[in-house]
Amino acid sequence: MGDHKFNSRLTGFFRMSMSDRQKKIKELCQLSQEDLDYLIESSTTLDKAGQGFYIENTIGVQQIPLGIATNFTINGEDVLVPMSVEEASVVAAASNSAKVTRVAGGFTTSSTPPIMIGQIQIINVPNPFFVRELFLEYEEEIIKIANEQDPILVKFGGGCRGINVKVLMDTITEPMVVLELLVDVRDAMGANAVNTMNEAVAPLLEKLSGGRALLRIISNLAVRRLVRAKAIFKADELKTEKLSGTEVVNGILNAYAFAEADPYRASTHNKGIMNGIDAVALATAQDWRAIEAGVHTYAAIKEPGKYASLTTWEKNAVGDLVGTIEIPLAVGLVGGVAKIHPIAQIAFKIMKLTIPGGALKLAEIMACVGLAQNFGALRALASVGIQAGHMKLHARNLAASMGAKGEILDKVIDTLTDRDLKVTYDNVKSIYEELTK
Repeated sequence: MGDHKFNSRLTGFFRMSMSDRQKKIKELCQLSQEDLDYLIESSTTLDKAGQGFYIENTIGVQQIPLGIATNFTINGEDVLVPMSVEEASVVAAASNSAKVTRVAGGFTTSSTPPIMIGQIQIINVPNPFFVRELFLEYEEEIIKIANEQDPILVKFGGGCRGINVKVLMDTITEPMVVLELLVDVRDAMGANAVNTMNEAVAPLLEKLSGGRALLRIISNLAVRRLVRAKAIFKADELKTEKLSGTEVVNGILNAYAFAEADPYRASTHNKGIMNGIDAVALATAQDWRAIEAGVHTYAAIKEPGKYASLTTWEKNAVGDLVGTIEIPLAVGLVGGVAKIHPIAQIAFKIMKLTIPGGALKLAEIMACVGLAQNFGALRALASVGIQAGHMKLHARNLAASMGAKGEILDKVIDTLTDRDLKVTYDNVKSIYEELTK
């Protein structure tokens, strides 16, 4: 860990002002004054918003670029999509892919009601199947108790809609009963509302079962909160200098077949989808970790015995490419950080998201971006290859790290391309020095 030793036990660190924490870290970690100045400058965005304590022990802001994906037509309406991501090409790929769909009318979407699942685990139950039946008999009372916890949610059309009860016999400890609350959370992600209901219902379940309510927590596998999107990609729009549109379509279908047949490829295939979805989630201050957990679990259970692609790709009767996606997405406009984060609020305005119904619309937009992102990656892989574009972006990053800006930056990349040189640090440095003599 280096010669400089220090104790990470920082007593009272959380009580310090942000300024004092920054100075403390500078001293302990031997940061430069320039480093400290950058931390201070980055933290001013929190001060302007009046929100200096999104997380504990704050010392600054890790800034990620905010871009706009263009060209999206969704359900007949044009939409601009804010995306926050550190990886170059993601926003461009989404925009280019969306442009291709416009010829055939863009994306169409649908979604289920925003039902989240709250789980209450009951242990120490000698007769679990009897308890299951007992819980089902008390469904009406359980729902009543749950809905008493959030009258505002009920007022706006949400609330607990029902229950599901299951017995888990083959666990590594003991049999257990799990009662699931099915809660319509409307325009919220729903964690706070659902967990509050879980806590309120637990005492009744303990009384009825004679057991112990252990875990009382929302599930991030939101299988009752599904969103779907589809689009047609005209074959004529996909041709390249070397390949016909039909050849590109067939290549994409074979790339998709690879992902369906092999989990190693499916993992990367689905990661590409999440490049787009996570970027919108970050721009709108959603819980992207919960989204990732739910989506990948869904990929692992939707087809028994395999981890599968989140998208489907087919050829229609006239030879055009048809793509679909179905995923669970728990997102919200109210509650959590999204309600107070200024960038999230700007993003909602850009997408014209309002209450009621804005959360469902956001989820549908995210699904469209995921489908577009997947198309862009498959198209590149099946035609020109994905590495050429990535290496050009890598060259720009290398040149920028050497101080190249503006016209010089563009000339470095153009010269590298004209000379057909490999993208290496030495080649980029040589051209940069040549151009700046």
